[in-house]
Amino acid sequence: MIDFVTGRIFERGAAHVVLDVGGIGLRLAMSTGSLAGLPAEGDEVTVRTYLHVREEELSLFGFESADERALFGKLITVSGVGPKVALAALSSFRPAALVEAVAREDVALVSSIPGVGKKTAQRIILDLKDKLGVSDLTAAGATSGSTAGAEARDALLAMGFSAAEVTTALDRYDGTPDDSQALLKHALRRLGGGV
Repeated sequence: MIDFVTGRIFERGAAHVVLDVGGIGLRLAMSTGSLAGLPAEGDEVTVRTYLHVREEELSLFGFESADERALFGKLITVSGVGPKVALAALSSFRPAALVEAVAREDVALVSSIPGVGKKTAQRIILDLKDKLGVSDLTAAGATSGSTAGAEARDALLAMGFSAAEVTTALDRYDGTPDDSQALLKHALRRLGGGV
């Protein structure tokens, strides 16, 4: 396994980055959230990786954190969820939000992931609920403000925004975590290009 790669950012695409590692260009598929966290082209970066091997193809996936990579690894163990669907899940939701959706058994939210229908969403929830340490996450209060976040997310989804847009809009909120109205205003400003 290739645990991580350090290199200079050569090219950035909508769903990938190419790193120049000692004169070799490595293309890493990444979630939109991880791509957004990368520095500018030409800068050096270290990215955690997962190498997926199939009969005719080697695919390298990049992650912003060990937690994101671990969640990706657990997602691809679910029947019917391959690397592309797992990456779509991480592009639609931050890892904590996806874990929370599984903890709440929110089939509608999980099925909003591109490539995931109702049955696959139910399978993801059934297979991963115990594996994700959901009870530990909730008991430790790591999802404090999750009710406000869930309310804001539901409202934005009802307004017609995609799950990926909602995740990006709710990211980097510095206000009171249990104030759903302030969180919603923050998200709408980001979606409108105001922040």
